[in-house]
Amino acid sequence: MATEARSIATTPRRYGWLASKQSRERLQRGVAYLILSAVSIIYIFPFYWMVATSLKSDQEVFQWPPAWIPAVPRWENYPAALQYIPFWLYMKNTFVIAILSVIGTLTSCTLIAYGFARLRWPGRDVVFIAYLSTLMLPFQVTMIPLYIVFRHLGWVGSYLPLVVPTFFGSPFYVFLLRQFYMTIPNELSDAARIDGCGELGIFWRIMIPLTKPALFTVALFTFLAQYSAFLGPLIYLTNQDQWTISLGLQLFKNMYGLQWQKMMAASTLTMLPPLILFFFTQRTFVEGITLTGIKG
Repeated sequence: MATEARSIATTPRRYGWLASKQSRERLQRGVAYLILSAVSIIYIFPFYWMVATSLKSDQEVFQWPPAWIPAVPRWENYPAALQYIPFWLYMKNTFVIAILSVIGTLTSCTLIAYGFARLRWPGRDVVFIAYLSTLMLPFQVTMIPLYIVFRHLGWVGSYLPLVVPTFFGSPFYVFLLRQFYMTIPNELSDAARIDGCGELGIFWRIMIPLTKPALFTVALFTFLAQYSAFLGPLIYLTNQDQWTISLGLQLFKNMYGLQWQKMMAASTLTMLPPLILFFFTQRTFVEGITLTGIKG
């Protein structure tokens, strides 16, 4: 009993700095920062290695042990990479496909989601579940049937197979917008109907302004998906002048090997538009993710 009493008496004195709630929270915050910093370094390292490789010489690329920092940065790799492939043509093609896809996705998904969320019609929930179940189908399952359909339509070798399907909605984005529409009070729609506003008027004047963060999130997801898409353009774009930048990067591989430093320089330049877009829109993007995640 005496030993236990001494132990209890000395414990607060030995760990006194942990006794207060503020000290414990400070320790937990410090540990969390250390873990997050370590994870961040793991995720940032591939990007650093890409930029560092883009500034290396041929000998430094294959040097062992690896050169973590280029001895003499070779900035001339960047203009050489831009001349090695028609970089700006491929970037223009990529932007055309991505922007048209964003327009198609926003136009179709907003209307379909509004119909599932705000309009009452027989079998609505059953149709929605059936529509949502198409999410389970991977692209590889529908790839061959879609190619046959587009070939019979004469669309292979054009941008149509990559853009037109976006005007028919995406189940994931429809689900995202439907959940957001359902959080808007019905009293707003009822008041608009009493004032003589039709469904399209309610959709355009009330729903669209209130769902801007969610729409922006859908637009950004669609843009990034089309910007980095590889398999779709590889299947449907048969003319090299129509290639996107994802296909163009493979041209750095020739009969003498792979031009690693030039390919990394082109890859670094390719990453800049999404990074700049996210940097200037991250507040709206995070707000849209938060609203659709919490209120859904």
